[in-house]
Amino acid sequence: MTGHDADAHGHGQRGRRSRTLRAVGLTLAVTLVLGAAVAGWAYWHLNDNITGVDLDTALGDDRPARAVTTPSPSGTASAAPLPTGALNILVLGSDSRSGAENQELGGGDSTGARSDTAMVVHLDAGRTGATVVSIPRDTLVTRPSCPLASGGSTAEAYGVMFNTAYAVGGPVCAVKTVESMTNVRMDHFVEVGFSGFAKLVDALGGVTVTTEEDIDDEDSHLHLAAGTHRLDGTRALALARTRHGVGDGSDLGRIGLQQTLVKALLEQISATDLLTSPTRLYSVADAATDGLTTDTGLDSLAELMELAQSLKGLSSAHVTTVTLPVATAPTDPNRVVPQEPAATALWTSLDQT
Repeated sequence: MTGHDADAHGHGQRGRRSRTLRAVGLTLAVTLVLGAAVAGWAYWHLNDNITGVDLDTALGDDRPARAVTTPSPSGTASAAPLPTGALNILVLGSDSRSGAENQELGGGDSTGARSDTAMVVHLDAGRTGATVVSIPRDTLVTRPSCPLASGGSTAEAYGVMFNTAYAVGGPVCAVKTVESMTNVRMDHFVEVGFSGFAKLVDALGGVTVTTEEDIDDEDSHLHLAAGTHRLDGTRALALARTRHGVGDGSDLGRIGLQQTLVKALLEQISATDLLTSPTRLYSVADAATDGLTTDTGLDSLAELMELAQSLKGLSSAHVTTVTLPVATAPTDPNRVVPQEPAATALWTSLDQT
């Protein structure tokens, strides 16, 4: 090969290498841009799933005092310390979401908003222990006057079912009613619709629960023999809604099943290594935020992630589930009233941990 031929050959190789490098660089650039675009879209989509309600503006200052919280001493210079203070969250299970998915699962329509599940989740200082207090929907309470989004306010009502608060005034009235009956500040509120709950269970691959008696409920379409079962989202939702197939058919029997589901969900989340699968992580996050309504302190993915990260030391073994102590209402054998002094003692204990 002559010198001229060698130069031409060398230039040809360098040209091909240059074109190859440019192609690789372009491919990497496109991949990074697309990856950023997908990540950006995913973040926007998850944020868009969440609806925020401004409780502070709606309820004003006539509320129980907010607990003083202190940040954790841990953390890095580039990341703010995670909060570790005690926290109270009102969690509502609602069939208020209209649409085909909820209607297929037995949800209400746009004119039939109800909240049949109410739990006060108290996170202890340090966030390594929690108490979940279920409030029976049939509890007779004094419902305070509540502001309405359309203007004006509801009338104060005496001896009405607890779940009427949500029906007449939405989450704002539900929070105000809980604060009125407990004298405990609700720092946050979270409302989960039927379809969102079912999707979350499916995204986690199901939950394992053990029932102590046969369940045969035509209303919830659930038929289970006593024993341990792996439930998909539809059957887990049916279990949460089952009332007539257990115990005496009252709301108290259903509450026991719901508390079993809460612990089963926590155990399943702990057992699922989401960080090893971005696809599954997104699927769970999408399901968890699907149709989610929160107060404005939790209505972004960043705020929900901070709350979740602050709970990394909390296991299902350190979650205590209890039901508000109640007694049969003297005016109606189908209703209950808070049993004193046990009910007040329970609410007071939450402010001491």
